[in-house]
Amino acid sequence: MQLKHWVSKILGYDGPPDSKDFYLVETDEEQESASEDAGEENTPSSKSRQHKIRKPKKTGSAGYNNDADKPGESSDDDNEEQSKHDESQREIHAALKVNKKNIEQLFNMPLNKDVVVRELTLSTEPPVQAFLVFMEGMADTKLINNSILKPLMLLTNLDPGPGIRPDTCTNVLQKHLPSNQVKKLTLFKDVVTQVLSGATVIFFEGSPCAVSAETKGFPYRAVDTARTEQVVQGPQEGFVENLRSNTSLIRRIIRSEELITEYLQVGARNNNNVAIMYLADLTNPDLVQEVKRRIKGIKTDYVAESGVLEEFIEDHPLSLMPQIVKTERPDRVSSMLLEGKVAIIVDNTPFVMLVPGLLFDFLHSPEDHYVRFSHSVWLRIIRVFAVFLTILLPAFYVAIATFHQEMIPTDLLLSIASARERVPFPTIVEILLMELSFELVREAGVRVPGIIGPTLGIVGTLILGQAAVAASIVSPILIIIVAVTGLSSYAIPNYAASFGFRFMRFFFIFLATTLGFFGISSGLFVLLCLLLNMKSFGVPYLAPVAPKTAPSADIIFRFPAWQQETRPDYQQTLDTRRQPDLSRVWTTKRSKQPTGESENKDGDKGGNDAGAT
Repeated sequence: MQLKHWVSKILGYDGPPDSKDFYLVETDEEQESASEDAGEENTPSSKSRQHKIRKPKKTGSAGYNNDADKPGESSDDDNEEQSKHDESQREIHAALKVNKKNIEQLFNMPLNKDVVVRELTLSTEPPVQAFLVFMEGMADTKLINNSILKPLMLLTNLDPGPGIRPDTCTNVLQKHLPSNQVKKLTLFKDVVTQVLSGATVIFFEGSPCAVSAETKGFPYRAVDTARTEQVVQGPQEGFVENLRSNTSLIRRIIRSEELITEYLQVGARNNNNVAIMYLADLTNPDLVQEVKRRIKGIKTDYVAESGVLEEFIEDHPLSLMPQIVKTERPDRVSSMLLEGKVAIIVDNTPFVMLVPGLLFDFLHSPEDHYVRFSHSVWLRIIRVFAVFLTILLPAFYVAIATFHQEMIPTDLLLSIASARERVPFPTIVEILLMELSFELVREAGVRVPGIIGPTLGIVGTLILGQAAVAASIVSPILIIIVAVTGLSSYAIPNYAASFGFRFMRFFFIFLATTLGFFGISSGLFVLLCLLLNMKSFGVPYLAPVAPKTAPSADIIFRFPAWQQETRPDYQQTLDTRRQPDLSRVWTTKRSKQPTGESENKDGDKGGNDAGAT
């Protein structure tokens, strides 16, 4: 009986006796709208329910504008429709208490503990009351103490005058604030933006404006080597998650006054900063305007990384092939800017986007320009060959083994037949099993932290392949096919393009299983039509091959640097020439010998002769 009692208690356990379940209860409005939709769902003319956004109520005592906003009491419809956006549009008041109350309402104080408000008194005659506000963790407290509090509280010497003057902000900004970047603000919207970006904003009694001082001090990763685009020869620096550091890395390479940086914000809630960089005297203005139009036309709450922004602005978001180049190397961004492209830098990500991105851009490596042109041509031929192997090699094997055995030499056919004699699965099951296993090992090697990842990938592939052959699950030649296909996908320098080609090969495998070589040729024709129909920011995806434009010296074959006189024609740049037709002037003109050098040589000759005499 005791055993039965304990078993019933264990199997019928319903939580602690004093536990209380939590449910998110629907409001009366939601229940009413749901009942209306249920009654209208069978009506042909019923319209989809329009979701209403319930504005959150203020928390804390500072959140109540009047008695009608307090809990337990009714409020008017006009008061319920007010939001923080409306409050942020207000102008800064001359009364310090009003400004402080607005700040507390905007930042949900005192509930929000990250926002710090520091009251102070300026050492003037008469004294001026003030307060500053900053975000703890985003601002450098030492910089605030030394560059703001100390000058204002100890070293302030405003011009004497009766009472409080309305130009207090101007005097402080020009004479008493030793900060490298200061701004004069008049709207609370700008105050919120500055505080959330790490600046410190100062309000003064009797002044209808505020002063923002640059005090950013949040931690970020130092500049490190590029991790996904490593090269043997060339620069080793890579971008980091800090926006200003990334723009400075580009400016250190392109030291031109024509390099323009414009800033936008995306995301209604996270307000992420986006920088657009281009060369004003080179890049097509229509391309710049189109980039800004697409970014400004994004309506969403949260844009965290460049990959999210890429999905919002690319022309064909459902395509397997990327249409925007992403790189973490400043040297590659700089070279593409000099070709007329536009760089899009998103804060909090080390990857920079470049538009337009065409098919041949994804087959180029930064190292192509740092080695001899003959070596670069050979490497690019290998990459093009690797693309076709990645897409078609498994499909060719399936088509030959299933439909076209007569194309195989007799000795090789007998060898393949003897190897597959004990394999119980058809060719399609066999190759899908190994391809999916290889993808699984690849993904596991990426996700495992540290140096264990590559080791796990190599060891896992060897063990799985050997065990599969020993167990007669797959044939040895299939292991070779899958291994060569995997190595070919690694030879593609762009990760997004490599993933697209890897995904395509599964479509070609199924086409080869059903229709053989006819299915493969049909798939290639459809793929070519899709690529011909694609565009990236108004530029055809296969340019300059289709449509045919002016010949370029850097598409598949890279010509020597001294033969690359013109920029790509499809970019429609303002300046089409990189260099004159004769860039190596020293090969045709004899260098003039400095006069002093010849005189010295004559003098030395004469001196030697005199000495000999």
